[in-house]
Amino acid sequence: MIHIAPGIVLDERELEMRFVRSRGPGCQNVNKVSSAVELRFDARSSTIIPPDMMERLERLAGSRMTDNGVIVIQADSHRTQTANRRDAIGRLTELLRAAAHRPRLRKPTKATYGSKRRRLESKQRRSTTKTLRRPPGGDQ
Repeated sequence: MIHIAPGIVLDERELEMRFVRSRGPGCQNVNKVSSAVELRFDARSSTIIPPDMMERLERLAGSRMTDNGVIVIQADSHRTQTANRRDAIGRLTELLRAAAHRPRLRKPTKATYGSKRRRLESKQRRSTTKTLRRPPGGDQ
């Protein structure tokens, strides 16, 4: 069980992991040992994700989410399966926690009396400056 947010707990049985060979140059075991992890989580069919969180998750996941709503995370930065597994689960947890966070709504406020007064005074100063720059006897 992985705790995501208050009231949201992810069961590890919902995660599907596949171990594949790591890419890139490596040591003697790079072509023999399947140490990279491909973690798949079907977010759309999961019962723990509320609809508003699902919208945020789709936006945050971006290209990591397939058209079917499956989040795919690949981890191959470590040499061992367990470290890569831990890394993949950590990245999924981070993504889900970010999606669970509801952004605070902005309360629209009115401009204060002082800010209105300062704005009008600065406009008046600017107008006076421009008037003084005009050549004398300008209305012809």
